[in-house]
Amino acid sequence: MKFPSGRTSALAATLFALTSAATPSGANATDLHVTAASQTNLQTQLEMLARRARPGTLGIAVLDLDSGKTWRVNADQSYPMMSVFKPAVAAALLDRIERGQNNFDQTVTLTRADLENGIIRKQFQGTQMTFTVRQLMSYMVSQSDNTSVDALLKLMGGPAVVASYLHAHGIDDLRVDRGEAGNAQLFEALRPGETLPANETDAQQDQRYLRGYHMFLADPGNRSTPDGAVLFLRKLWQRRLLSSASTQYLLDLMYAQTMPNRLMSGLPAGVKLADKCGTSETWDGLTAAYNDIGIMTWPDGHTVIVAAFLTASNAPEDQRHALFVELAKSISAALHPSP
Repeated sequence: MKFPSGRTSALAATLFALTSAATPSGANATDLHVTAASQTNLQTQLEMLARRARPGTLGIAVLDLDSGKTWRVNADQSYPMMSVFKPAVAAALLDRIERGQNNFDQTVTLTRADLENGIIRKQFQGTQMTFTVRQLMSYMVSQSDNTSVDALLKLMGGPAVVASYLHAHGIDDLRVDRGEAGNAQLFEALRPGETLPANETDAQQDQRYLRGYHMFLADPGNRSTPDGAVLFLRKLWQRRLLSSASTQYLLDLMYAQTMPNRLMSGLPAGVKLADKCGTSETWDGLTAAYNDIGIMTWPDGHTVIVAAFLTASNAPEDQRHALFVELAKSISAALHPSP
């Protein structure tokens, strides 16, 4: 695992350049809650958390929008996203709605063959049900429903539409190449069009899922660097991706995500967090992806963006969760200490 060596990546430099221009004129480090000591301490904390995550790999990027300062560890490596990609899908769809290509009241009819993990599967009745785009958008982002995101991707014309939207806005390190059905297919070690083996023994199934775990980790699709995720969130927050109304709509959906509760668990009361988690299944004690990205806002308006991706972890869930709690606490203590 490599830690930053003083060389800032081109993307990190871009983030700094774009945010420093927005720093209030005449502001000093104390005004912005950032002192030299707290900056050093936060970087030390990030490196300590990355060491604790071994043999998994933990990548983190933190951007203080008030000062333009960044803190990073393993931040230019690419990590599997799982559901972290859903806000990007929502942003691309909201852009299409603004352009009149889709609308909130459009309906999508789903059959049992479309069902994947999530709230729609749990509430599905009969052979088919119809939902509006507005309903599916809420299910997708706020409740991380997998059926919803794949239905909306299909409505838009596929993942390539989202990829094109992100590229047009200068976001290339957050890749959307497939939906949740594609993720599931990888985890099941199946090739396109392949079905589950007949008469498979438990031992054969275990071996197939273990192959699927390694196939998923090796696949380059649906990945993001922490730097790329921070760039997406910064452009969203600064209304560079969507209109003000559409931006607020998406942020509200992200504020409404309450489970799982990762970074939020370490933040003081009163801090708002617009975030999206992403989690893979754990197989034989191995977890391919355990992530959270979000925008933290204190009551005084101080805003910090963070992206944290943990991959290939053999730690139990409580230890993985603790890494994110400690990360949020470290950010708060360093960048917005209590009076």
